[in-house]
Amino acid sequence: MLRKLVSMNILLIGSGGREHALAWKMKQSPLCDRLFCAPGNGGINDVAEHVELDINDHRAVAAFAKGNEIGLVVVGPEAPLVDGIADVLNEVGVRVFGPCAKAAQLEGSKGFTKDICAKYNIPTAAYGRFGDKQAALEYLASQSAPIVVKADGLAAGKGVIMAQTMDEAKTAIEDIFGGLFGDAGAEVVIEEWLIGEEASFFALCDGETAIPMATAQDHKRVGEGDTGPNTGGMGAYSPAPVMTEQMCQRTMDEIILPTVKAMNDMGAPFKGVFFAGLMITEKGPELIEYNVRFGDPECQTLMMRMDDDLVELLVACADGDLAGREIKWRDETALCVVMAANGYPASYEKGSVIGNLDEAASDGDVEIFHAGTAKSDGVVTAIGGRVLNVTALGSTENGSSDNNSSDSGSSDSGSSVYVAKEKAYDAVEKVNWPGGFYRRDIGWRAIEREKQEG
Repeated sequence: MLRKLVSMNILLIGSGGREHALAWKMKQSPLCDRLFCAPGNGGINDVAEHVELDINDHRAVAAFAKGNEIGLVVVGPEAPLVDGIADVLNEVGVRVFGPCAKAAQLEGSKGFTKDICAKYNIPTAAYGRFGDKQAALEYLASQSAPIVVKADGLAAGKGVIMAQTMDEAKTAIEDIFGGLFGDAGAEVVIEEWLIGEEASFFALCDGETAIPMATAQDHKRVGEGDTGPNTGGMGAYSPAPVMTEQMCQRTMDEIILPTVKAMNDMGAPFKGVFFAGLMITEKGPELIEYNVRFGDPECQTLMMRMDDDLVELLVACADGDLAGREIKWRDETALCVVMAANGYPASYEKGSVIGNLDEAASDGDVEIFHAGTAKSDGVVTAIGGRVLNVTALGSTENGSSDNNSSDSGSSDSGSSVYVAKEKAYDAVEKVNWPGGFYRRDIGWRAIEREKQEG
């Protein structure tokens, strides 16, 4: 169990809705003394002290941490982790939540992860990995559509092409090797198309011990009915009804724990959060991809449901002190609706004014987490594509906390999906922002499942 901790200064790296949710939750901890954030946004800066730091300059971040007696650095986005920020902080003796660069390759290179899956018998789609276009095209010719083509590296969530035809797949290969995603396209991974239901599974790991967190499902496509181009995420809810207790246990046993072993065998123990993107097929859970940070907007729903001290948990990860821990969660469903700038995910306008946020968030079960916003003299403006994350907890008369280490998506929590959705959309409709749009069907899959099982 965790040793006795004292309050500390914390530095949060990032500027999105995920980081606002993390800041909101960490600020509730008695262990959080001063909370700093770089670069922050219009919402984060209301709960944390804004710091002018180049988060890509890891030495500057380390110097700030040392100079301001930072007891914990929490890294929100993936790019600094893949680039080695945790290595620099560890080198100078600063506690950090997030994996070293070698372990972060689980997200930084899709081919790296697929090779680990092959070696450690982790269930995943059949694949080929290629460093030149001709070899990729020759492999493609031996396959059939539909098929998935991926840029190997970080491509801001846009490097995955779900090709319905062989011509689409060929074009994707040509585009990736032609520089569409820059350095992220130095290699290509071609994968079998898995059939099933997608879900997200989160687990914390301190290098040796991994413990399950919670589950979620997101809506990646921009259009209602899950149509149109992929985005960074237009909404999410937690827990994911498809992730039964048995499916969660299988995910830990067949996917997470073998990965922990793999990283230790490589001399790169994983410390941080595993975010496993899964396809639940007829055979069970199969790994689509790993992320090495909290999802966005999944994190917003997890933070609303967490009934535990987030700072304690993050420190435990960094200090190798997770053994014996279980995480407490609220039973209720949390649902997040993303409000995006008109035109997103293509070109969009910046600078439109957003109003009435206080009234929109007046319900005690609603939080509005900022993403692409700026705030000056009390006026909030949109400066990004995904701008607001309106998140609601589906409190019911029987809502309570439990001590389970993972959630099952059972009927106990399913009963509050509809309540969470109604609360979230009531809040969305109060936001005064003509320059934005949102999907009106977030949570549809969970509600349909509830109807079928009801």
